[in-house]
Amino acid sequence: MCVAVPSRIIEIEQDTAVVDVGGTQVRARLDLLPEAEVGDYVLIHAGFAITVVDESEALQTLTLMKEIGLL
Repeated sequence: MCVAVPSRIIEIEQDTAVVDVGGTQVRARLDLLPEAEVGDYVLIHAGFAITVVDESEALQTLTLMKEIGLL
């Protein structure tokens, strides 16, 4: 099973984004989401941003993940 954590884009350089994943910064490819912008929340799978998610849903998911100890 794979759990995708909502991650906020904090920087974009060409086709690669730096995202914040629960306080850790990682790089993710944006090939599948060329419309993604700094500040968007995205789901990352295998190093690729696969979908943009609503900010309120992302924050709610992050809160729940923290409450159950996943973050």
